[in-house]
Order: sequence, then C-alpha cells, then structure tokens
Amino acid sequence: MRMEMENKCSRTTNKEKQTNGIYIISDKEKRADDTYSMGFQSKDPIISIPPSEKIAKKIESQGGGGGAHGVPVEHPTTYLETLMHLLKGNVGSGVFAMGDAFKNAGMAMAPWLIIVLGVICVHSQHLLLTAAKKMKKSLNLDVYPDFATTVELSFATGPSSLQKYAPYMRKLINIFLCITQLGFCCVYFVFISTNIKQVCDVHGLVLDVHFHMAIILAPILLSCMVRNLKFLAPLSTIANLLMLVGIVITLYYCSQDIPPLSTVKPVAELQQFPLFFGTALFAFEGIGLVLPLQSEMRKPQLFGKPLGVLNVGMTFVTFLYVVVGSLSYLQYGEGIEGSVTLNLPQSDVLAQCVKVMISLGILFTFALQFYIPIDIMFPAINERFGPFKYPVFAELAFRTLFVLITFVLAEAIPFLDLFITLVGAFSSTAIALLFPPILEFVTHWNVSEITPWMVIKNLFILVLGILGCVTGSYESIRLIVKAFGERSSS
Repeated sequence: MRMEMENKCSRTTNKEKQTNGIYIISDKEKRADDTYSMGFQSKDPIISIPPSEKIAKKIESQGGGGGAHGVPVEHPTTYLETLMHLLKGNVGSGVFAMGDAFKNAGMAMAPWLIIVLGVICVHSQHLLLTAAKKMKKSLNLDVYPDFATTVELSFATGPSSLQKYAPYMRKLINIFLCITQLGFCCVYFVFISTNIKQVCDVHGLVLDVHFHMAIILAPILLSCMVRNLKFLAPLSTIANLLMLVGIVITLYYCSQDIPPLSTVKPVAELQQFPLFFGTALFAFEGIGLVLPLQSEMRKPQLFGKPLGVLNVGMTFVTFLYVVVGSLSYLQYGEGIEGSVTLNLPQSDVLAQCVKVMISLGILFTFALQFYIPIDIMFPAINERFGPFKYPVFAELAFRTLFVLITFVLAEAIPFLDLFITLVGAFSSTAIALLFPPILEFVTHWNVSEITPWMVIKNLFILVLGILGCVTGSYESIRLIVKAFGERSSS
C-alpha cells in the first residue's frame, strides 16, 4: 500500500481514492469534508511496509501549528488561555439542563453517575489525543491531525482488512459532527423561544412558542450570513460574558431556601435513566474541541498531562454540572423544566434579566455552532455541483437553507427537555463514546499491543454507549410522540 499526501495551501482540501488496494490521498481535487484539516503538504510518498515496520517517510506540514481550519497559529495560547477556551466550549445550554438530568436519575444516583460519565468522556478524549499523537509520531507530522483525519489515518495505517474503510470512516465522523452541531442549533431555537416567551408573557405579549421561534429566526439568519470566523469572535466574547453572569445568578436563585432531601426522589424509575444519559451526554459532548485546542497551545504537551488543561478543565466542568444539577433539582423537585431558567420566578425582574441574558448568549453562539457543519458540507456541494457562477451567493443560499431546516425541526419538536435528550443520546454518544474505543483498537491493532484491560475497558464503554444510544433515542422519541398525542387531545 502506498499513501501520498499533498496539499497546496492550508485551505486546500484533499480527496480520497481507493485503487487496486492502494490508498491514496491526493491534492488534485478538494476534499469536500476537510473541515479541520491541518494542511498537510508534501511530495514525499508514505509507504506502508510490513506490519513489523513503521511508516518512516516524512510528511512536511505547512506551518508550525494548526488551527481548527488548517490556519497556522499566529498567536499560540498559554495554559490558562487554553483552559478558558475549554471551559467556554463545554459550558453552554447543557449546564441549565442538569436539573432535568438529575430528575431522571434521582438525587442519590445522579451526582455519582455524572462523575462516572465525566471520567469516561474525558478518558475517551484522551484516547483521541493518544491516537492523534501516535499518527503524528509515526508519520512524522509537524502538527496534530484533527478528529476526522486521525480516524482516517488510523484506519489507513491499521490492519489491512480495515484500510479500505479509511475514507468512509472520515466521512462518517463528519456526518455525526454535522448531525450533532445542527442538533445543537435546533435545541438553541427551542431554548431561546421558550425563555423569551416567559418574559413576554409577563408583560402581556402572550404568543405561542412557535411565533417566538419565527421572530428569532431573523436575527439568527442574519448572524449565520457571516462567512468569516474572525468576525464572529466579538459575538463569542459577549456570549461568554452573558452566560457567566447568567450561571451565577441562576445558582443564586437555586440556593435560596433549599428544601430538604426528602422532597426529591433518591432513585428515579428505571425507564427514566436513558433520558438522564442523553441529557448528560449532550452536556459533555466536547470531544471535537480537544485536538484544535491542543494544536493552538504554545506547549501542546501540557494539554493531556495528569494536571494538564483537559483534566483540570473537565474536572471543573463536572463539578459545575454536579452543583447546578443538585441545587436546581433540590430547589424545584419534580417540576424542574428542561432548562432551570424556566423555573425562575416569572415576575421577578432579575429572573427576567437572566432569561434574556442567557437567551442572547445562546443566540450569539448559534452562528459559531452553525459554522462547523456548513464548513463540512458546502465544499461537498461545491465539488459536486460547482464551480458556481456566484459562489458567495451560492454559499449564502446554502446557509439560509440549513438555518430554515433547523428552524423547521425546532418548530416540529418544541419540547426542550426531550430534544436535548434525543440529540445527546443519538449523535453525541457516537462522537463521545463509540468512536474513541474503536480508534484505540485500530491504532493498537498489533496483538502484542492489545491488553486484556484495554479489551475489557473498551468493550464496557462500547456497550454503555450502544445501550445509552439505543434506549435514550427510543425513550426520547416515545415521549415526543406521547407529548404530541397529549397536545392534540387537549
């Protein structure tokens, strides 16, 4: 097998080919799904020799670092800056759903299950980091490959029987990334409209939640017309500030006159646990961040160490989830909503300000979440149907189409808690729990490198992920259907 990897510029993408058992990545055409490409550039062939030997030829990468989109890092981040980016990327609308997650597990079970799931998710992120490091070292890359490229390279240099699946695995990863990000966007529509509706209702502007979704469609559509990521940075900064203030004030409300533990269930019903799983995975799904953040660090080796950015940051995130979940469930009990902000006193001015602030924070985040799937999908459209006479107009039309698709899906399923669970159980589980253990098996395909502990551990994660995905998706869909039935009969 021979592999050639070439790239003419950091934004140029590649296309995979499979010819007579030879796996090739060439630069003759753009690779449609190369969103997080680190910009490989080389004319040296990479020859895969017998399994006992390593791939030894060098791939010269363009630039000394890699951003999320193949752009060399001009300003590498410090440990503290990367930690802040990690926290901002993991603490979003999911933190406000933790009370609902605790309701679906029980007060005695939920904190421990959140910790266990947090440990498993972080371990899976370490598996991805390890695989990327292995590919970087074995192929002599100058930068760490991204998630999809790591999976592709791992399969391409793994067992011969799996090498033919390398390009398809890359596409599969990107498909799930698109589903996950667009799912987040659908949740954002429901989240914003339900919170704003409560504020408007208090002031006499009583409208159906569907009308509120239609109203917020305009600003969301305008923000998604921004094609350059750097112009979205100010929105991100404002969103982070609003979310921080919103979380602090929400914790203030949840900590007032806390009822005794006897007012909540210690253990929930068995059929509720899949809903807990989906909500928790929705909140924890941040595996797509780890490789870009590591690549942007001044000292990337500090990212995955025992006291590195990943462990320290995710420990704080897990602690925050436990605190918010415990306080919000204790405060509001079985009446907890899909977002704890919906339980805040509707007539209280400060509570209204919190709902507006968090809604604005989510609104400003929408375009950033939306950027990822568009950057994956539009090059494929351009490759298949292009080049377009008016490429900018074509991209804007494509963006408009998918904003409208997320809007229609949100209008069709306006149940915040169930939508969060469905997105988390189906797509987030695959990205966070299913692919990383498979990746470790593939990268340690030599029998001598696969230990009994690795087999037991990875099989446990895979079984947990499959069970959570299937049961969580089924239960979410069942309850969505039930909710529609109850709405039509009332």
